[in-house]
Amino acid sequence: MPATVSPSPVYSNILEMIGNTPMLELKRFDIGPCRLFVKMECLNPGNSIKDRIAVTMIEAAEQSGKLRPGGRIVEATAGNTGLALALVSSQKNYRLTVVMPDKMSDEKISHLRAMGAEVILTRSDVAKGHPEYYQDIAERIAREDPDAFFVNQFANPANAQAHYESTAPEIWAQMDGRVDAFIAGVGSGGTVSGMGRYFKERNPACEIVLADPVGSILAPLVREKKTVAPGAWLVEGIGEDFIPSILDMTLIDKAYAITDAESFQVARDLLRLEGVLAGSSVGTLLAAALKYCREQTTPKCVVTLICDNGAKYLSKMFNDFWMVDNGFIERPTYGDIRDLIARRHLNHEDFCLTPEVPIAQAIKRMRMYSVSQMAVLDAHDRVVGILDESDVLLALVRDRDCSASPVRDFMSSRVETIKPTSSVNDLIPIFRADRVAVVADNKHFYGLITKIDLINYLRKQL
Repeated sequence: MPATVSPSPVYSNILEMIGNTPMLELKRFDIGPCRLFVKMECLNPGNSIKDRIAVTMIEAAEQSGKLRPGGRIVEATAGNTGLALALVSSQKNYRLTVVMPDKMSDEKISHLRAMGAEVILTRSDVAKGHPEYYQDIAERIAREDPDAFFVNQFANPANAQAHYESTAPEIWAQMDGRVDAFIAGVGSGGTVSGMGRYFKERNPACEIVLADPVGSILAPLVREKKTVAPGAWLVEGIGEDFIPSILDMTLIDKAYAITDAESFQVARDLLRLEGVLAGSSVGTLLAAALKYCREQTTPKCVVTLICDNGAKYLSKMFNDFWMVDNGFIERPTYGDIRDLIARRHLNHEDFCLTPEVPIAQAIKRMRMYSVSQMAVLDAHDRVVGILDESDVLLALVRDRDCSASPVRDFMSSRVETIKPTSSVNDLIPIFRADRVAVVADNKHFYGLITKIDLINYLRKQL
């Protein structure tokens, strides 16, 4: 007899699929005497925990009359709340304007625009009170439009209420009431405030632990009762330069400050060890959870969140080149000009052409790899030319039927070669002539150095 299968429900609207996400116990990390569980919020239809608050905040605005049919929703967000609001807006026929700091991933921005949202990017290097601060811009846009509703997740009580009424009760039931510690970050403050209150009401001994990026003002407030000036961090979605009004700081028992490097590495470890592709803020939460678990001397059940899906970060922390460029993956250094090469040829990191490749194929590769120039190598791995965007442009302008012609017909055979022992100053005349530097000696071709490579190198020195 075949096994009886309980069918999953058939939904009539994607918003009905929000919530009731599964729990997963992580088994392959060193967690000391504890057990570590994660709530898989990445499995919400919008791929993040923010789906919950988007529905709740919009429904509350509808019931209060602040949001009328066909109206405009405006919000300041690091991305996931915007994506969740876009999901709700598309189903409820609202217009959406999202104001985001310019450090957000391209995937989030593209996703928002694909869902019909208007995206306004603003500076990520300014603090609250500056005229270009993303939350102040969103508030100003909403104030100037009589049909707009400013969601303001940082001060919206429906934010915390969503977690008090849905996320926390789900976890409590899934864990049979065994929650000794809950680790969360602060993006808007709703998660800590709503879930922290729920857990504390049922188990006053439950510890609420803050995972905070280094540079955020919150961890120093908890740990040292100290107010510090905000710094900068690359993790998206958590950490603050002010205290959101809905954040109940009294619920927080302990805090860990986690560096960007730790966050990104732990998120990559989570994928490698447990098969979970999660976002950068999850790296922060999990790094703090691991520290907490390893410090314990008695067994505890510890819970944290997989806040969102890591597909939004494939161009960032899951990209080795991005990690290298930002100093999060260390590579061997030589103490010479080779240290400036972003894509090292001997490590097979670069993308090259041969003289016989059709120009159409070269164009495809340049687009695929997002590069504006490629070295052309002969059968002995020697650079015989450089093909860049200007060469391609001239080829297409001169002959629209040149797609089958070989790269050798269009590449620049004038190659500016410098030895590994050359100095940074030797690059300046090459760049002034609007060329790229080929680093090679009698034995090897090592790679190309472009203007942006030099800029990145000097930036790292700062």
